[in-house]
Amino acid sequence: MQQASQTRPQLDVRLIVNGRPHELRIEPRQTLAEVLRGPLGLTGTKVSCDSQVCGTCTVLVDGLTVSSCTYLAADAHDREVTTVEGLANPDTGELTVLQQSFIDHAAFQCGFCTPGFLITATALLEETPRPTREQVIEGLEGNICRCTGYQQIIDAVMTAAERSASS
Repeated sequence: MQQASQTRPQLDVRLIVNGRPHELRIEPRQTLAEVLRGPLGLTGTKVSCDSQVCGTCTVLVDGLTVSSCTYLAADAHDREVTTVEGLANPDTGELTVLQQSFIDHAAFQCGFCTPGFLITATALLEETPRPTREQVIEGLEGNICRCTGYQQIIDAVMTAAERSASS
């Protein structure tokens, strides 16, 4: 007895990722992280917990942080998605003040969590340009790092806020 081949339903979506439009055919169940890392080849977004706990998969959708490991790609249809690859100047490659501050403070070791921290801190500084140390700690609360001990990350965000305010 021959089984009928099963075709999975497909959706056509338009994602605007790092300022560039992409027309894709995806499965309705695909997460944004799967689409970013797979067909779009943007592997800066990491996946670790698959349950919105660690923050490594954080991206911006219309300026708001989302856990791309559980956020359906279909829900990003016609929305602006920013990944860590979209932070630096696309023409010159110049890093943002925050990215440079992470380097200056050695705010990463293995680097796996760094994209999520950079995206989360970018959103934090956009919302609160001059945060207190406590606001930075609270703002980064959903991101886990197993290497740095967080001090360098907090210092990097504080320095980026100071540098941005003085420029």
